[in-house]
Amino acid sequence: MAGAGQVLQPVVLKHRRTALERVEKFISEIYFTDCNLRGRLFGDTCPLESLSFFETPERIPYEEAVRQEFRPIKVGDSFGKTWKTCWFKIDLSIPREWAGKEVHLLWESEGEGLVWKDAQPVQGLTREGEKVSYILTDCLKETEPHSLTLYVEVACNGLFGAGKGSMIAPPDPDKRFSLQKAELVVFNRDAHDLLVDFEVLLDMAKLLGEENQRSLQALYAANQMVNLCDVTDPSTFPLAREVARLVFGQKNGDSQHVIHAMGHCHIDSAWLWPYEETIRKCARSWVTVVRLMEKNPEFTFVCSQAQQFEWVKSHYPGLYSKIQDFAKEGRFIPVGGTWVEMDGNLPGGESMIRQFLQGQRFFQQEFGKLCSEFWLPDTFGYSAQFPQLMRGCGIRRFLTQKLSWNLVNTFPHNTFLWEGIDGSRVLAHFPAADSYGLAGHVEEMLKTLKNNKDKGRVNHSAALFGFGDGGGGPTQKMLDRLKRMKDTDGLPRVQMSTPDQFFSALEKVESQLCTWVGELFLELHNGTYTTHGQIKKGNRERERLLHDIEALSSLALSRKTSFRYPSAELQRLWRLLLLNQFHDVLPGSCIQLVAEDAMRYYSEIRDAGAHLLTNAMQSLFGDRSGNGRGTPESVLVVNTLPWERTEVIPRTGPGGAETLALVTVPSMGYCTLQDSLLLPHPVTVTKKADSSFTMENGILHVRLDTVGRVTSLRLIQSERETVPEGCYANQFAIFDDVPLYWDAWDVMDYHLETRKPVAQLLNPLEVVLPGGLRGSVKFSLRVSEKSTLTQEVVLDAACPFVRFQTKVDWKEAHKFLKVEFPAKVRSPSATYEIQFGHLQRPTHWNTSWDWARFEVWGHKWMDLSEHGFGVALLNDCKYGCSVRGHVMSLSLLRAPKSPDAAADIGCHQFTYAVMPHTGSFQEAGVIRQAYGLNFPLHTVPGASASCPAWSAFSVESPAVVLETVKQAEDRPDALVIRLYESHGSTVESWLLTFLPVQEAVLCDLLERPHPGCSLPLEERGMKLSFTPFQVQSVLLILKQQGSP
Repeated sequence: MAGAGQVLQPVVLKHRRTALERVEKFISEIYFTDCNLRGRLFGDTCPLESLSFFETPERIPYEEAVRQEFRPIKVGDSFGKTWKTCWFKIDLSIPREWAGKEVHLLWESEGEGLVWKDAQPVQGLTREGEKVSYILTDCLKETEPHSLTLYVEVACNGLFGAGKGSMIAPPDPDKRFSLQKAELVVFNRDAHDLLVDFEVLLDMAKLLGEENQRSLQALYAANQMVNLCDVTDPSTFPLAREVARLVFGQKNGDSQHVIHAMGHCHIDSAWLWPYEETIRKCARSWVTVVRLMEKNPEFTFVCSQAQQFEWVKSHYPGLYSKIQDFAKEGRFIPVGGTWVEMDGNLPGGESMIRQFLQGQRFFQQEFGKLCSEFWLPDTFGYSAQFPQLMRGCGIRRFLTQKLSWNLVNTFPHNTFLWEGIDGSRVLAHFPAADSYGLAGHVEEMLKTLKNNKDKGRVNHSAALFGFGDGGGGPTQKMLDRLKRMKDTDGLPRVQMSTPDQFFSALEKVESQLCTWVGELFLELHNGTYTTHGQIKKGNRERERLLHDIEALSSLALSRKTSFRYPSAELQRLWRLLLLNQFHDVLPGSCIQLVAEDAMRYYSEIRDAGAHLLTNAMQSLFGDRSGNGRGTPESVLVVNTLPWERTEVIPRTGPGGAETLALVTVPSMGYCTLQDSLLLPHPVTVTKKADSSFTMENGILHVRLDTVGRVTSLRLIQSERETVPEGCYANQFAIFDDVPLYWDAWDVMDYHLETRKPVAQLLNPLEVVLPGGLRGSVKFSLRVSEKSTLTQEVVLDAACPFVRFQTKVDWKEAHKFLKVEFPAKVRSPSATYEIQFGHLQRPTHWNTSWDWARFEVWGHKWMDLSEHGFGVALLNDCKYGCSVRGHVMSLSLLRAPKSPDAAADIGCHQFTYAVMPHTGSFQEAGVIRQAYGLNFPLHTVPGASASCPAWSAFSVESPAVVLETVKQAEDRPDALVIRLYESHGSTVESWLLTFLPVQEAVLCDLLERPHPGCSLPLEERGMKLSFTPFQVQSVLLILKQQGSP
């Protein structure tokens, strides 16, 4: 019996739903804010002394902005239109009675804001990124200045651009932006901390399960905290917090899963906003990270893309200096090792190496160390050649999460060894929360544990937190949540970590991991292999141009020490090309402004590159061309590929008329063309009575029907027919192309059910060139009521393929144009060129993994072969393709309307070719022919008749390709050559060079010499050994002029 005077507290039988909802309402942003804890987060308010602004269409620096004329503006007013910038000038005075208080500038507006104080950026403000206040003082002191002036630079776009009606819609050019709040407030830090306690406990109660002990403990604790907390009396807050501390203080056991949390802010270098806006996104995001680091000494942040660091260094040097300081502490951590987070499928092999070369060298120069992990979380698939390239650039660890987007199959691992086509392996991890932009919630940590498919082998996972894609990054609240999960019974153990700490933990159990061999194919976004064909064409052509400039400049350097190799300008042009390989630019999944920027950069590379090419040729051939010794008809022909080529080229004949000539040019060298080689078999073009045409060159017999389709393609020597009876090759087909959501990104499997052949003749076949060295036939088709296609079918003397030079005037909406080549070949797999090699993919749909690859990517060629015979399809700028059964299909054009309503609309020119062959594609020389289609011979008119033929390099084995010749990065007196094994064979080969080489040393892809790996220089050259698809680099140190 109770003692006299004792007050009995009623014990309520707690109902789960009512208890949960009670706590929810106590911290709600919507309900009962007049009497709940959320309503006490901000205290007294004070208006600004004055607020004014000015508007500009330009992104101008601070120094220029503050000199402008500002005019008054008030809360509720609208400003700007999309892509404009508004600068706000804020004069404020903090009330003296707020002494001892934490004071914030509360700012809520549309658009992305950046606070400037004392001419330096100090804080990003973005409502979408949950950053709406700037801390003026943690505890106002009497000695602090109470009056000051700030500037807020607001970009008139959101974190995700300015899409009209949906995120990926084209930008709304007329969108207006509004200012909803601008005032001084007292911030209640104790209420904030208590709110975070409640949030974490409430999530534990909801998510750990109704019958789970920790769930019930969390719920009862939260309910007790509500009882203890009087929102009008902050002195009660510590009592409530003590209850929470007791729950969070109960520790995990030793076996609990460890989550390595790292701050992260994925910023697309361009996507739904232009490149220039990304520069400011980096500043807004990273300055916020720096402020968080100043207040949270345990906070670590990882950041990729050397280009973005370089932007910040150039535009925000004060901020960059602070980043470097935190990097020295190991807290602001550069990762990735590449110039940008590039597309993982479409860049050429040398481009991929340059991504690493430029990125790693930048990080070494700026931060004193190389990156040890490749960081590519948001790219649309990953080439099977990546593991070798990573290891060659000093990287053995890889992180992404994009394969969690697979539409059909669930990838079976989160932590595994990834093996490339050459056998190289790297340690790979996919964060199991399937995101790189977590918010630090309990639910995400539980998902990380639950989803980890390798948790029986591995007890560690990564969690990347912070707003991303459009920037934003981590918030203080995210950090506060994670602190409460550091070691709380019932939850995974969450610790702030670094990539090195995380991967080091994985490496301890590496022997227990499974291995995935080959490409990491994303079963989504396969429309990006085709969208924005002009961007893809620009990429292929500029890759070729830079290859040729480097090769010819290297030869000029070796022949004349007075030649100045244009290393600085080449680096600039390479970096522009690498920037355009970002994973939303080269794939074409960007807005029109970005596409225009990309094409402008390609034009800049073309124009500057043409000048460099001319300089190199002038140095090489200045004394061999012109000077009165040559004739207008004599031509110097230059071959930048590492094998001898016999091809038909144009030349200027008597009277200035253009004629043709057949020429044989040495391997990576040149010769003078005076008289054409004798024809082994002239080309014939014959029109038949039924208006069809036949073309022959002694190698191939081609028959075209009246609408330009190939009805017969025979190898004359073997009499082997390529086109199956009743089928048509060079058959154009158009498909409906309406994806589920991601318009520019996706083509769905059901588009194949909408196939319509294109066979409406617009202009009949006519002979353009009647034969001899070249024969060609031209015709036009009506693709639809809006679009037309003109094609010239060309057959050259001594050429093993027939090529199709195509022009399309494309004005479609949600259509997909392909060309099909059915082949009289039976094989369960087809072969596709990738970077520095090739791989096989099935031609059948036996499994879900097979049919999910209904649309795939390749580079310069694909091949369908059976034993002894096959057909190759070559191209000069296309990437999307497929082979189903015996039908080879090359994807030509798409017409998505989001995020760029004008994508692909306009005129397109491209060339593809078909090459039937006996034997394997390796034996038939398909790889070399594809290179030849992409790397035309150069001609220099007016050459000296006495100029002897010359070859700089030749490779003995047809399996080995000399891909690159360039000046060494750190040795002006040396060249770097890059070779790879292209057949998939183990081979030894001699490399012969006529350059004045003093020493040859094997080096890695960063051009660091391998110790003790000098190559003997013998009469036959250098002997190199290759395993299948191996890439090797050799440092060639040139003899000084005058040395023996």
